[in-house]
Amino acid sequence: MLKGSSPLIFERSTEDRFAYSLPDLEVEKQELSDIIDTKFIRGTKAELPEISELDLMRHYTELSNKNHGVDSGFYPLGSCTMKYNPKINEKVARMPGFANSHPEQNDKAIQGSLEIVHDMQEHLKEITGMDEITLQPAAGAQGEWTALMMIKAFHEANGDHNRTKVIVPDSAHGTNPASAVVAGFEAVTVKSNDRGLVDIDHLKTLVGDDTAAIMLTNPNTLGLFEEDILEIRDIVHEAGGKLYYDGANLNAIMAKVRPGDMGFDAVHLNLHKTFTGPHGGGGPGSGPIGVKAELAKFLPKPLVVKEGDNYRVEHNVPDSIGRVKPFYGNFGIFLRAYTYIRTMGPDGLKEVSESAVLNANYMMRRLEGTFVLPYKQHCKHEFVISGSKQKKMGVRTLDMAKRLLDFGYHPPTIYFPLNVEECMMVEPTETESKETLDGFVDALIHISKEAEEDPDIVLEAPHTTVIGRLDETLAARKPVLRFQREDIIEEKE
Repeated sequence: MLKGSSPLIFERSTEDRFAYSLPDLEVEKQELSDIIDTKFIRGTKAELPEISELDLMRHYTELSNKNHGVDSGFYPLGSCTMKYNPKINEKVARMPGFANSHPEQNDKAIQGSLEIVHDMQEHLKEITGMDEITLQPAAGAQGEWTALMMIKAFHEANGDHNRTKVIVPDSAHGTNPASAVVAGFEAVTVKSNDRGLVDIDHLKTLVGDDTAAIMLTNPNTLGLFEEDILEIRDIVHEAGGKLYYDGANLNAIMAKVRPGDMGFDAVHLNLHKTFTGPHGGGGPGSGPIGVKAELAKFLPKPLVVKEGDNYRVEHNVPDSIGRVKPFYGNFGIFLRAYTYIRTMGPDGLKEVSESAVLNANYMMRRLEGTFVLPYKQHCKHEFVISGSKQKKMGVRTLDMAKRLLDFGYHPPTIYFPLNVEECMMVEPTETESKETLDGFVDALIHISKEAEEDPDIVLEAPHTTVIGRLDETLAARKPVLRFQREDIIEEKE
């Protein structure tokens, strides 16, 4: 066991202890081999920990206390929108009529659930300015891929088989080029200009008869609004391509401006980010996509449609790209997001955007004198600073991120986007108080001072965590991804 750490559950294990009580068997006992093919039956008993109920509860409580999440501390990951998950969302998602429903039930038996799905689609149409929505994709990256497959189907339906390239900014989320390649396209990079925005002149040299689409998020990954979006729209549309909107940064513009009004043809949203569904370890995610009318017939099936006062599931969608997720998607996340939207209302969603932008600009200006600010204009919901000045003192952004752990903060996104040296990308979200923002900023300023006066404190961080600084190279090349029971046996012996 590591010094100062809690014992592993296998280390707690003692023979003949148990934490469960199963009811008596009410059916005739059968041999396992009569039910399951013997090739699927293990030859030896599974080596599971034997532990009392109290010790089991303490074990998992200790683990949860060591975990960092939005309920336990500030989580300023850029482009991840790690905001507070309102508990009313959880209450609604656990209502028996929703939690106990099953998608294989007859449509008449799940009218309430289908109504939620349909009404959610209508809300997202209004928020995005799109004509049709599907909630089926399981997360943002799958939403990207789904939208690109629809764009591909659109071009092929028009006999336009030469459109093989998708343009992606150099500051884009890493999933963008990956989704393009998985969808069968070639990803082509468009450069940013000196203001961190799409270089229009370079874009003009890239578009042509082979352009299928351009993938943008607006504001972009640097937290900057693409001021030339209407010109970008005209350039790509005139070349016959489509505009795809990565909705990871929608938190900055809700109820202020809509992707559909900017000229985008398809958009994905992250319900598990912008609309307060838990994600990461608390997932699952949800990545609905919206499209303009000319792409609608290619939506994944089945569709939830309304007829009079009733709702039904439509499987007959001849031009659909097919199913991308079982049933209708991750229904529990819809419920949480739906509750959030209905709770906030249009005025509340507008205030979300305004507060997120205010918080980010406040932090950025407080840090401007301590760190290099590569782009001087106002940001939207997130911003980037550079640790290049501290690097000259021998302290990297990575070192400062590890030192932040000693102050109780989760580090922000580092070294992304790749076009900013020693990058640190911070997104505070609208849910954090000024006191929290000031505490985080003060910690970064203090760490910068340490880098100048006593760099070893930063270089050897973290000092207060259960696990100290890891050997990054060894961890990357020889990761330990599973528990080895032999290690416990050797230690006990």
